[in-house]
Amino acid sequence: MSSGNAAVMALDYGDKRIGVAMASLSSRLASPLVTLNNDASMLTNLESLIKQNNVTVLVVGYPRNQQGQPTQQTHLVEQFIERLKQFNLTIKLQDESLTSVYAEAELKAGKAPYTKKDVDALAATYILEDYLSTIN
Repeated sequence: MSSGNAAVMALDYGDKRIGVAMASLSSRLASPLVTLNNDASMLTNLESLIKQNNVTVLVVGYPRNQQGQPTQQTHLVEQFIERLKQFNLTIKLQDESLTSVYAEAELKAGKAPYTKKDVDALAATYILEDYLSTIN
């Protein structure tokens, strides 16, 4: 993406990996970008991606159980969001129900080899598509 084009980035948070997807705010076409390891360098790597892609909005997948109640993962995502506030960007929450399940099913249907990182990045894309469908 060009640096002159504002972008939105979606994050699918996981204990080991964070799937990342991007879309320019003008085209609104979401696509998987990368999967980051959730380690000590994650925030630095994320900051680089934010700057390189002129990100103005972060969309974070927000997990809940099938009844809509918070889970243990919900609390971990809330802690992650607190860490994201250092970037001084707009942060939006987006329901992530079943995005990983759908992502894995799509990759399986493609019959090509894939990794958990591929699933995470594609799940972030679904999160982003859901968010983009809610804005004008």
